[in-house]
Amino acid sequence: MTDRRLGLAMVFIATLSWSTAGLFIRAADTDLVNIIFWRGIFGVLGMAVVLLVFQGWAGLGSFKRLGKAGWAYVLVSVLTLPAYLASLHLTSIAHVAIIYATVPLMTAVLAWLVLREAAPRSAIIAALVALIGAVFMVGLSTDGTALGDALALAMTFGMAVLVVLARRNPEIPALAAGLVATLMTVVAVLPFATTSVPDGNTILILAIFGLSNSLLGFALFILGSRRIPAVETALIGALEAPIAPVWVWLMFGETPQPATIAGGLIVFASVFWHILRSTRTAPLPE
Repeated sequence: MTDRRLGLAMVFIATLSWSTAGLFIRAADTDLVNIIFWRGIFGVLGMAVVLLVFQGWAGLGSFKRLGKAGWAYVLVSVLTLPAYLASLHLTSIAHVAIIYATVPLMTAVLAWLVLREAAPRSAIIAALVALIGAVFMVGLSTDGTALGDALALAMTFGMAVLVVLARRNPEIPALAAGLVATLMTVVAVLPFATTSVPDGNTILILAIFGLSNSLLGFALFILGSRRIPAVETALIGALEAPIAPVWVWLMFGETPQPATIAGGLIVFASVFWHILRSTRTAPLPE
């Protein structure tokens, strides 16, 4: 597998993992603060185990290699995650997903300003079409709230910053950055969380949530985004738009409005059009 295809696969799996966040939030029988707290606990434990299994005690040295870029990544992650989870709690899953679909355009602008990385024409077209889908969805449907939508927008900008940071600084140790960011989030919400262990079903849901979203999603996102252009990372991430509402619809019957479905399909089509076009025009490896 080429480095680019590996990067695409990693970012896609991370996106698929993150798209289930709304599903877990709906399923967990506890409040938002406790969801963030217990999700983080299991995420930290999972990343610590993986770090020790694959790198041994020498892996602890990766925390020293975070550097300024790594700590910047951690800080933005800590600010972005609560905004993301709170937006899922305060507005509809569909609104969060479609607002997040604007991240390719934000990322393309940031990548050009910071990296001078010009996006291919097909990527710009796909980003614009995805933006049209998002505006169509948010403008026509009424199943969201202003505060939740604002938090989703802040989260989207934060993700664009993370993509550019990872692309510019491929030396950032993925697991170390993810572990520190998740741990800091746990510490931040600790004063407001209930320390008593939730019931068996809820703790199982939160364990799976933490392991899939923090461990699988965070690590693969950093590893994959350093292998492909920033705008492509964001375009793959925009697939969360058509995927996230499907999980909730299948499990809880939360049927999105027609405008939500139409906007999601537009985003989905634009992303895959760019991927197929760029794959066909990419030079063959020698």
